[in-house]
Amino acid sequence: MYALAFQSYPLNTLILRAVTKKIGWKVAAALVVANMIGTGVFTSLGFQLLDVQNSWSIAALWILGGVMALVGAFCYAEVGSAFPKSGGEYVFLTKLYHPFVGYLAGWVSLIVGFAAPVALAAMALGAYASNVISSAPSALAVGTVLLISGIHSFNLRVSSRFQTFATWFKVLLILFLVVAGLGVASEASALDFSGSWTLEVLTPSFAIAFVYVSYSYTGWNAAAYILDEIEQPSQNLPKALVRGTLVVTVLYVILQLVFLKHGSLEALKGEIDVGHVFATAVFGTQGAAFINFLIALFLISSISAMVWVGPRVSMAMSADYKFWGFLRRKNKNGLPVMALWFQAIISIFYVLTGTFESVLLYCGFILQLSSALAVGGVFILRKRNPSATYYQSPFYPWLPLLFLLFSVWILGYLIVNQPWESLMGGAILAVGALTYFLNPKTEKPRG
Repeated sequence: MYALAFQSYPLNTLILRAVTKKIGWKVAAALVVANMIGTGVFTSLGFQLLDVQNSWSIAALWILGGVMALVGAFCYAEVGSAFPKSGGEYVFLTKLYHPFVGYLAGWVSLIVGFAAPVALAAMALGAYASNVISSAPSALAVGTVLLISGIHSFNLRVSSRFQTFATWFKVLLILFLVVAGLGVASEASALDFSGSWTLEVLTPSFAIAFVYVSYSYTGWNAAAYILDEIEQPSQNLPKALVRGTLVVTVLYVILQLVFLKHGSLEALKGEIDVGHVFATAVFGTQGAAFINFLIALFLISSISAMVWVGPRVSMAMSADYKFWGFLRRKNKNGLPVMALWFQAIISIFYVLTGTFESVLLYCGFILQLSSALAVGGVFILRKRNPSATYYQSPFYPWLPLLFLLFSVWILGYLIVNQPWESLMGGAILAVGALTYFLNPKTEKPRG
């Protein structure tokens, strides 16, 4: 029904015409939006309000998060334009630094980088949907992973069509919530536009709250993982990354202000499900149940995007290392079906065991480090080829330098506040290093 509703939409028609073998920037941007917008936008506000309560401060947090994601998008657009091959950090770090560094990035992506977020989103979907559908949340989660993996096993056109529709649904749902929130009078509000923000933005609490926000913006680099499937990547990758990130930033800022409008400070502080607080205030108890079901459908787009993107990293590694050679198998339409279903199995394992949250925490340090190294590669590229004809990010060297400073701050925060998790992340890297040295290469590495 949803697909029929948008059958005549001009943008959608253009997208479907463009995706016979490769996709344009619009589908790639939809992939970015789908990867970025997940449960974080509905859950992190309550934790921020524990210490940061002025509405100007909240808006500043989300705008700053968008700015940092945008900076990263510009830098990834340059690196991806220089190395237009699917695989993300695996390819980038292999070519920029050393095959060993790239392999470790690929190892983390393979084991946890995509499989765990897929499991997390699927379990959230199961929890929301079980309130409406009489079924165990874990069964719904596993069924969703299997269904979406099956959809992405046909051809690029089917994947593109499904992702486009799912992303439109996600964006339109957020717009609906925003319009409803703005149009309905609030009985209790946490909005505070006083001058106290000048004191809050300079406190350690503001910095801690920013960590939550930065996690909500992850996924801005999604299109960089599927460069083989993007038409004219040097032109379309920058458009996809930058425009997708801008769309998400605007939606995030407005939505948080709407949440503040329809909930008291006491009701929102420390609350993990601020979306439920908002929905109850605006739509009533019965309406909130229906909104929760829509949020479950909302998560399909996130799962779909990560199911699409993740196997491209595994596929890139399988071309260089014999141990991962079994992931090289493609279907008749050129899709990495073996890598896709391997990721699905890992995701289902996380769903059934419930261990993925701890693993994801362990790898938070590594994932941030991988992004920082990729952005740092801009300096290497400019030094190697200062007169390059591919896309170059603006305001060099300030943008990559700003991102690196931000990354150092995040990494330092993780080491100080999550030392055990950071140490375990190092242990996961050690296991990856062992597989590298025991893993014969199929050919000369990409670097």
